[in-house]
Amino acid sequence: MRIGFCGSHRTGKTTLAEEVSRKAGMPFIRTCTSEVFRRAGLDPAAAMDFKKRLWIQTETLEAAKGIWEAAGKSFITDRTPLDMMAYTLADIQGATGADFNEVEGYLERCFSITNSFFDALVVVQPGIPLVHEQGKAALNRAYMEHLNYLILGLAADPRLTATVIRLARGTVEMNERVRAVVEGLGL
Repeated sequence: MRIGFCGSHRTGKTTLAEEVSRKAGMPFIRTCTSEVFRRAGLDPAAAMDFKKRLWIQTETLEAAKGIWEAAGKSFITDRTPLDMMAYTLADIQGATGADFNEVEGYLERCFSITNSFFDALVVVQPGIPLVHEQGKAALNRAYMEHLNYLILGLAADPRLTATVIRLARGTVEMNERVRAVVEGLGL
């Protein structure tokens, strides 16, 4: 089984994915989102124009795809293309100069990659205490909620074929979170 954790930044996806992998005896595969931004000389917390956002999200998607391809048939990872789609969509506002066909092509590619690599997705919602870390995305609660609702919507899209479980917002204690995922996926 290939399981991806998705959700806004700073929700504990990586820590939870690592704990579930230990409990389930499955390999944990860390994605390299921050590293992709660092190599590109970009700060994930800084504003960027849409063309740059789409470019860096495409770079992030390709880097993650390479990691997932090398991972084999059973793994747990801390990001999915749903995360990348949400960050891309979150940067589109009324005056954003975004080419719809380009955006739609990117979204279709993300859905295709998700369907190719994942049997199950775990949506991790905001709820844990926020801790600032250098080189990580901004701790803007409103932005995190915006991303959360985008991911919830993407997880309900009929183009998605993976099983989706949603971790309840009030589930913040680690043992409860692990139990909810393990039971929800029958691990």
